[in-house]
Amino acid sequence: MQRNLFYIVFLTIFLTLGNAKIYSQDGPKQTTSFPPKNQQTTPEKTTEPVLEVTEVKVPDSIKKKPLLEDKIKRKAVDYEKFDQKKKLITLYNQAEVYYQDIELKSGIIVIDYDKNEVYAGRIKDSAGVYTQRPLFKQGSNVVEPDSIRFNFKTKKALVWNSRTDQGEFKVKAEITKKENDSVYFMKKARFTTAQDIEDPEYYFQTNKVKLVPGKKVVVGFTNMVIADVPTPLALPFAFFPMSEKSRSGIIVPNYNDSNTRGFSLQNGGYYFALSDNYDLAVLGDYYTNGSYAMRFESSYAKKYKFFGNVNIRFENLINSERGYPDYSRTNIYNIQWSHSKDSKSNPNSRFSASVNLGSSKYFINSINQVNVGSRLNNTLSSSISYSKTFNSVPQVNMSITATHSQNTNTEQINMTLPTLQVSVDRMYPFAPKDGTKKGFFKNINLQYNLRGENRIQTTDSLFFKPQMFRDAKTGFQHSIPLSTNFKVFKYLSATTSMNYNEVWYLKTIRRQYDPTQNRVVDNEVQGFDAFRTYSFSAGLGTTVYGTFNFGEKKKIQAIRHVMRPNVTYSYTPSFSKYYDTYDSDGSGTMIKEYTRFDNGIFGSPGKNMSNNLGFNLSNTFEAKVTEKDTTKTEPKKIMLLNNLNFSTNYDITADSLKWSPLRVSGGTLLFKQKMNVNFGMTLDPYAISNTGRRIDTWNIDNGGSLFRMTSANMTLNYAFSSDDGNDAENKNSQGERNGGREDDLFGSNTDLSDRRQSQFGDDDDKKDNASNELFKYKLPWNVTLAYSLTYSNNNRQKKITGNSLMVSMNTDLTPKWKIGASTGYDFVQKGVTFTQLRFERDLLSWRMDFNWVPFGDNPYWGFFIGIKSGVLSDIKWDKRNQADKTLR
Repeated sequence: MQRNLFYIVFLTIFLTLGNAKIYSQDGPKQTTSFPPKNQQTTPEKTTEPVLEVTEVKVPDSIKKKPLLEDKIKRKAVDYEKFDQKKKLITLYNQAEVYYQDIELKSGIIVIDYDKNEVYAGRIKDSAGVYTQRPLFKQGSNVVEPDSIRFNFKTKKALVWNSRTDQGEFKVKAEITKKENDSVYFMKKARFTTAQDIEDPEYYFQTNKVKLVPGKKVVVGFTNMVIADVPTPLALPFAFFPMSEKSRSGIIVPNYNDSNTRGFSLQNGGYYFALSDNYDLAVLGDYYTNGSYAMRFESSYAKKYKFFGNVNIRFENLINSERGYPDYSRTNIYNIQWSHSKDSKSNPNSRFSASVNLGSSKYFINSINQVNVGSRLNNTLSSSISYSKTFNSVPQVNMSITATHSQNTNTEQINMTLPTLQVSVDRMYPFAPKDGTKKGFFKNINLQYNLRGENRIQTTDSLFFKPQMFRDAKTGFQHSIPLSTNFKVFKYLSATTSMNYNEVWYLKTIRRQYDPTQNRVVDNEVQGFDAFRTYSFSAGLGTTVYGTFNFGEKKKIQAIRHVMRPNVTYSYTPSFSKYYDTYDSDGSGTMIKEYTRFDNGIFGSPGKNMSNNLGFNLSNTFEAKVTEKDTTKTEPKKIMLLNNLNFSTNYDITADSLKWSPLRVSGGTLLFKQKMNVNFGMTLDPYAISNTGRRIDTWNIDNGGSLFRMTSANMTLNYAFSSDDGNDAENKNSQGERNGGREDDLFGSNTDLSDRRQSQFGDDDDKKDNASNELFKYKLPWNVTLAYSLTYSNNNRQKKITGNSLMVSMNTDLTPKWKIGASTGYDFVQKGVTFTQLRFERDLLSWRMDFNWVPFGDNPYWGFFIGIKSGVLSDIKWDKRNQADKTLR
């Protein structure tokens, strides 16, 4: 119902009058007579359903701006009738009128140009049922009433039983009055966010509504109706913004209570719609014992450029009351920043950020976070990087990165502020300008790499304090690798390389005995210093293929075995010239060696010569099996082992224990590549003494087996579902961002500031397409399993140090009922690990969920029911009972 409906009336009249000629002076002689008064004009059958307005020629003396600015079209299935006496135009049965972006469809359209009115309404079918409800559409605005009456002179209209969408609202009113171009008044209206306006699961009933399309809805006394049953929930008046753009507004807080912190208001604040490119939400919590929390959440984006978001959280936590022995007060915080740059904006430069830092105990002590997976995780990490490629010859790549790694158990923090890396692309000085590079000389290549770091190691208590920067270590490492590769005896691939390294430090150490402290101390020496090293390495490898055929009629027709043996040799000379001596005690007789580059971030030059042989053998096994589908002629390939690796080293210069333990590792995918199995073990050929120290005696000569297994481990991950073998994708993006897992193996994370989101990770499209049947013969489900086993036998203890099973299960009992559980069992500690139960009911435009952690360090339960729509997100009931956390 827009103002351009006025033009529909005029264009329909001119469709009839447009074929007549208009004269500014005397008119032509009349050749036909008018019909008698008691005779009506007969309906004229339309042979052409579409008629266009023809241009009317008017003398220049009276030319005015044309009323119609574009062509118009009309059509009707049964007839188009013009009653000259009553001055009526009637379009009947599937009547349609089009003008520019305006579209009017109805069973019947009648224009009374005597009263300056147009009427559109329904018609009866053969069974006497009203059909073909009017539909008025202009752009994206659609109105579907039972009938319309419009005065094109005053531009006012009456609409009966109108149905329209305004933002997230669907509005239906018995009578709608169009006052002017942009204001509508409605009587006996209902509005809802339900999909079916005719039979909504809930709606708000009101007698008075003022609607400004695309801007706002103002209502009088309003009563909430659920399942056609009026409820005592009512408002004397209400205002709802209808703008398609984001708008600023108040965020209503939730009420809660705590045994130790008292009553509280949580997640209240204000949303600032700053622009189309960025916004800001300020949220806060307050407890009556003085505890409070603040959160700042902002998202930003620029099309084809970049997008990201920032979350800053701070909490001031108070336990108990001042004067009591268990009184405590602490401040915790967490900062998260995610930024991504569109690669199309500038392919030669890239900038990205993934930041998650703050107090080590934030996710444990937070009063407004239920991030179970994040709480169980013990690492927070961050990375901010910028890289640029210079299209020179040779090409140069540069990157600057700042990293952060934080152990939440030890509260140790390691940072690089920043790391600079520069690399010059590989150059082939002896390669021909045309043709391929073959042979030793033609494949000789070299490149240049620079790495500079400013490394900081600190703790929570010293984070961003002056001492943190005083303890920083800075260094630069230059490396120039020179390498080549060539064939030996046609089947062997040989590689040789030489590597030159030069390390610069801005401070070194001087080690000496301090008699006042009666111990050896390291004194820092400020100033530039450097050392240089070089090394040589060579490798020889090949690939061996073997196939074991069992016959085409066998279920397993063949097994293919691929072996890749590789032997390497590395040599690094002694750099004893960089070593000095110091007194290790006060007598001056105990002399030891050290290098002033000890504790440097790029290490120190080695005193002992290194001369090693390395042996590595990798294997893959693949089977060809008979295809069950008889229409296929080729056998099916199945991977038996993705990898099976054996590796060890032999130290030529060592005087004893020359062989390193043999490391065996492997992995494979089973059950249609859904089960990921990885295993590994360490086999030591040497025996150990009674004290547990390795001795230069073969284990088999000491009464044991050929190898002594010192450690072993196995991990198994299995994710499967009922959806035709497709993996379930319940992404836990916030949990992963907080440092936990992206699945719900450790339970789902709950965002207490927005409980409208499903805890099962379902997207809206899947929900909308779900059928309404109450029961399915095949219940959809998904299961995630994780099993871990660790064995230790370093000192003949033969002990299983870790043995745990974790499982997460989700299923749909009906298309609207979902249940899930996450739990596990530790077979070493003999106890159930973290357990969470999840229930959810999809109530169409509402959502209800319940999650429960029955036992553990922080038992918890929470219940939520509310409207999904963002415009009515404050209509909810959110109740939870979380055990009071003791600050750690």
